[in-house]
Amino acid sequence: MSLAAKVVKAAAPRIPRPRKAVLTLTPAAVTRLRLLTDGPEPKVVRVGIRTKGCSGQQYDLQYTSKKEKFDEEIKQDGVTVLVDNKALLSVLGSEMDYVEDKLSAQFVFNNPNVKESCGCGMSFMT
Repeated sequence: MSLAAKVVKAAAPRIPRPRKAVLTLTPAAVTRLRLLTDGPEPKVVRVGIRTKGCSGQQYDLQYTSKKEKFDEEIKQDGVTVLVDNKALLSVLGSEMDYVEDKLSAQFVFNNPNVKESCGCGMSFMT
């Protein structure tokens, strides 16, 4: 009595590719966000994009107390930031920084997806 055998090529183990971070925060941004969101009632900052400005899109930062259904949650160094689902593709891979100089203090986004921005730097196009 003989037994039949079949040779099957074993599939290579699937190694997941590292996922590109939606948004990273600099230490200055983490410190400022911590100051802005600490308080008696819990709140987080939601990063979104709206149609506005010379080049077409502008970052929109809002306080919120809850995560919406499809928001991406970024947790870094004890700070939570939400990214609006409509802004995900425009913000993907960006770095959020906080910059203070003699005339202004603001969050600055270093976004590799920007193809064009206006002269004042407030709006962009991806």
